Amino acid sequence: MTILQIQKAELLNALHLPGTPLIVTNVWDAITAKVVAETPGVTALATASHSVSNVRGRPDGEGISVNEAIEAARVIVQAVDLPVSVDFEKGYAPDAAGVARNVRRLIEESGAVGINLEDSVGAAKAPQFDIPTAAARVTAARTAAEATGIPLVINARVDTLAGGGEWAEAVARANAYLDAGADVIFFLGLNDENKVKRALDEVNGRISVIGNPGAVPLARLAELGVSRVSFGPGTLGLTLAALQRAATQLTALGEYPEDLGFPFAL
Repeated sequence: MTILQIQKAELLNALHLPGTPLIVTNVWDAITAKVVAETPGVTALATASHSVSNVRGRPDGEGISVNEAIEAARVIVQAVDLPVSVDFEKGYAPDAAGVARNVRRLIEESGAVGINLEDSVGAAKAPQFDIPTAAARVTAARTAAEATGIPLVINARVDTLAGGGEWAEAVARANAYLDAGADVIFFLGLNDENKVKRALDEVNGRISVIGNPGAVPLARLAELGVSRVSFGPGTLGLTLAALQRAATQLTALGEYPEDLGFPFAL
């Protein structure tokens, strides 16, 4: 299992290729993982903490416990053969030592080969941990991964712009996290092409962004050199929107939606 997990981690890292970005359609349970994994062209999966929490009737922002988060990850990993990156929020711990313990548990107990790690203190995008503290938490995750022998792919999130902060601080954080052991920077707030270009110029490593309506188009993100695009809870939103449309049509005695016959099975 360790050899396979190492191979999956190495593959996940290699898939973060500037100009040919890894597109991860975020999932939240076994059946969504399986359906997405079986889609042609899909090479890796990523969870979304917001979705994982909401489908359990809990809020995002570590609304579930670390035990629940690890179990949710285990269920998803075991449902598929592809590498899985887990949105691990803030590591479910107030300090770096706790982050290290929990990341090690996640790797060993779930089989995950990648994580997102946030730098904000609470559920909102601000305030953030100060840069040395946030960087130490990234280092703790890297140290924990090294102890397991798994080359975990760390996608370190920078919440500065999304929280109303300044550009210079966001870039300083990004580079500090890369120096601390992150593989990729999940740079929130790159909501136009100029910001994407600037981040790619000023950050000393690969860039991950979130895609949504009104954002820079996927093809253009690839041309610019982005390495990963995810959609967070947006994929749960589009699923719920489709369900609501179908419920409206059925309640009105309308035609059976074609997707009502969508084949699925675990």
